[in-house]
Amino acid sequence: MKIAIGSDKSGFAAKEAIKAYLTEAGIEFDDLGTTDLNDVHPYYRVASEVAPKVQDGTYEKAVLICGTGAGMSVVSNKYKGVYAVACEGVYSAKMARAINNANILCMGGWIVGPEMAIEMVKTFLTTDWCQDLEDWRAENMHKFAAQVDAIEEKIYG
Repeated sequence: MKIAIGSDKSGFAAKEAIKAYLTEAGIEFDDLGTTDLNDVHPYYRVASEVAPKVQDGTYEKAVLICGTGAGMSVVSNKYKGVYAVACEGVYSAKMARAINNANILCMGGWIVGPEMAIEMVKTFLTTDWCQDLEDWRAENMHKFAAQVDAIEEKIYG
């Protein structure tokens, strides 16, 4: 699995900690910015560079960090087939994958510290869609996904 990671200035410290973890864990990734605090990319620019590459399959998943995670999430979700969720803890990161089949984890550098950010990424990357769900709930998630696909098709064609 190859993932993308990106941040604005507010998420830079968490992103650097996550990169160190990914390197140590042998997980392939590309840092799509901000890579230098003297050349800061705003959240909407980073998200609009990452989300299309998740959309087209260049990356299976991504991690985006801004101040709260909301801005990255809003911009990323403009792209068909991209499901970005702003999370504030390990449980929400797990459920974003298990329930929502999210492919972009967004978080806030003002909200979570580097250690929590790493734990969230570990959980996000190792949780499968419908993992640990009761059979009836997993069945419903597949039905719901078909409905979401229909909504996207209506909007995007």
